[in-house]
Amino acid sequence: MIITLSLTGNPDVVCYARIARTPTDNTMTTRIALLRAINVAGHQKIAMADLRVLFEDLGFDDVRSVLQTGNVIFSAKSSSTSALERHLEAESEKRLGLGTDFFVRSVKQWSQVIADNPFPAEAERAPSHLLVQFLKKSPVAGGVEALQAAIRGPEIVRLVGKQLYVVFPDGIGDSKLTTKIVERNLGVVGTGRNWNTVLKIGKLASG
Repeated sequence: MIITLSLTGNPDVVCYARIARTPTDNTMTTRIALLRAINVAGHQKIAMADLRVLFEDLGFDDVRSVLQTGNVIFSAKSSSTSALERHLEAESEKRLGLGTDFFVRSVKQWSQVIADNPFPAEAERAPSHLLVQFLKKSPVAGGVEALQAAIRGPEIVRLVGKQLYVVFPDGIGDSKLTTKIVERNLGVVGTGRNWNTVLKIGKLASG
């Protein structure tokens, strides 16, 4: 933008000033959204078709759902993951009556989750026995130690960033290490996906 100014009062003597506009970042990037505690026993139910419509109505592109447990791949203009989470939480409650937490990760962050897996042997041997708990934020101080002390079975946990990796040697279904115990000790909410699902989402999001 160029603005013409007369600094002397003489219309024949003018100065030109160029004012740069701040560029708007309209870059669309692929993101992954996970919903907490839906379509499982005792929790809220939602059809994936309705969830996809919600994302499309909010202006997101390339919307795809994965399985029935609330996993959505979509493209969004550059924005912080926390801002996207707040937006999705508010709109899903307003439009669908669905009050739940959303956990958003970029494709780069998701790839790092896979690369950071501290249990590669367990993932290869029994991927359905390895769970990644995606956390809303970092645990409270001493939270991981408190969780380890609370474990009464053979489960093993490791925290990497905002992800808690949990090995269930005897399977997840009969384990006494519940989500409630994990969240109470870490002081933060999360949502879990087994390793098969983590890999499936990663492949579709990056493909």
